[in-house]
Amino acid sequence: MDKNPLFHKFVAFTAAVHQVTHEMTKDVKFEAITPVQYKILEYIAISQPVTLSEISDCMHMSMPNTSRELRKLNEKQLCEKITDGEDRRKQFIRLSEKGEALMNEAFQRIESRFVQRIKNIPEAELKEIERALDLLHSKVFY
Repeated sequence: MDKNPLFHKFVAFTAAVHQVTHEMTKDVKFEAITPVQYKILEYIAISQPVTLSEISDCMHMSMPNTSRELRKLNEKQLCEKITDGEDRRKQFIRLSEKGEALMNEAFQRIESRFVQRIKNIPEAELKEIERALDLLHSKVFY
């Protein structure tokens, strides 16, 4: 199989994912946090517990900038550091109770937009989409 056309479809797909993500989240704003802080909280919510370096890598931010943003989020009581029980030098970051509540509110808003977007898709096609997402997740986005 010539993988070049598949690659181009993949690039178009990931670009579309970014565009739809932007559309669905663009006005999910919270006065207390910046858009960068929201993206960090979103990443933590999906992947927690995470390390500073994982956040830095995923957000394409330097370690000092990531550390500064995490300190601000910690001051706002939206996330917390926990020390690894086996290696006391290693710290993980997770959402605090307040951070969980904030992200639950954001995800509820996004979910309502998602439901609107898929409302006219027949049940059989929704099942196909779910299978496709599972396949992409397990084979490409693991």
